[in-house]
Amino acid sequence: MGNGTYFYFMLFENLGCIKYVFFSLGFIFYCVIIYFNVLIILAVFLERTLHQPMYILISCLSINSVYGTTVFFPRLLTDLLYDTHRISYEACLIQSFVIYSYAAYELTMLMLMAFDRLVAINKPLHYNNIITTRFLTLLIVIAWLYPIICVGFAGILTARLKMCDNKLFKVYCHNYEIVKLSCVNHNINNIYGLIVTFTTIFIPLSFILYSYVKILVICQKSSKEFRSKAYQTCIPHIVILLNFSVALFCELTLSRFVNGEIPIELAVILSLEFIVIPPFVNPIVYGLNFPGIRKKIRHLIKASK
Repeated sequence: MGNGTYFYFMLFENLGCIKYVFFSLGFIFYCVIIYFNVLIILAVFLERTLHQPMYILISCLSINSVYGTTVFFPRLLTDLLYDTHRISYEACLIQSFVIYSYAAYELTMLMLMAFDRLVAINKPLHYNNIITTRFLTLLIVIAWLYPIICVGFAGILTARLKMCDNKLFKVYCHNYEIVKLSCVNHNINNIYGLIVTFTTIFIPLSFILYSYVKILVICQKSSKEFRSKAYQTCIPHIVILLNFSVALFCELTLSRFVNGEIPIELAVILSLEFIVIPPFVNPIVYGLNFPGIRKKIRHLIKASK
């Protein structure tokens, strides 16, 4: 097939009536995700007392959730309703770019959160001198631009390939699956993919692990009161990290299965978890665990009524 035609999502083909259940759940999840993440963004933006690095980073995580789900859900819901599950080559590359950059930005942002907590706990007296507004802005810009550049270049490498098949066994466009459909040598794509995976997944995860281990060591040597305050701010971040890591592991595991090796319902659920569960859980965890955010969200909800 030539570039400029269509891809077909094969996982939608044999869903039967269960697709209406998926549609209903997907629509509910989408509305809840947008609603609660926008509440987090507004709470941090409107409340001056929340204009602190930790809360700003939390709002950035919510912005990323809105960014990823807005591209994913409308397309998913459309495919669940209609019998023709096709997407143009160009639109598929764009969707792949957004989903991959969403995942990479999630990890770089979690890395910045770990760094912020490490400085706050390891050097509390110098925290305001280190994490300045200017420095934080620079870190956020770098954390945003680096995934976009890496994932964007991967998309360019994929766009040059000639496709010999157009059947995607996913519920969204997946760069690795697209590359496998090409009928020309794609070693460059494979090598570059490994480099991007290492720099956007393993390096951030390694730094995050190092940061929280060091925080744990510091807490063990500190007073009970200091330890309690440190755990109170770190545990929500660790819960979010574990949640996203499990979802990412499910996605990576699914991509290694040969088509037809696992039930179609399980394949759909594993595909959805990657981009549904983290944006759904994040605002709930932060909204429940941080009194400042919780108080402002309550005020916004009352004001809207």
